Amino acid sequence: MRILVAMDGSEHALRALRHALNLAPQLREPVELHVLNVQPPVTFGSIKRHVSPETLNAYYQEEGVQALGPARTLLDAAAVAHADHVAVGPVAESIVQYAREHDCRQIVMGARGLGTVSGLLLGSVALKVLQLAEVPVTLVK
Repeated sequence: MRILVAMDGSEHALRALRHALNLAPQLREPVELHVLNVQPPVTFGSIKRHVSPETLNAYYQEEGVQALGPARTLLDAAAVAHADHVAVGPVAESIVQYAREHDCRQIVMGARGLGTVSGLLLGSVALKVLQLAEVPVTLVK
């Protein structure tokens, strides 16, 4: 069973990951955790005229890897199959799209997280995921 955990590096997101890790041994089938960080696209001003796509992509990856760092530490210590990924796009839509494309049967995420400038999850993002998702969504406080 694939479970998607949305991560922004916040304590709420780490609690969501801990919840998913605690849930894994209770399920009847093997669990594979997919940990996703979504970077909102840089859209202010005419930045794209002055910064190359390669530089922007490197920025997104660097920010995503930094946000996933604490999650990787927890996952490396756990005996659960896992994969991590950094995406760029509208946050809630990207979470739901990833779950759909990777056949994740559940989404676990923090109910709140970092602000939109520095992170992934806001209460409004969680609500939008609830509206858009076709699979169960667990919000962790």
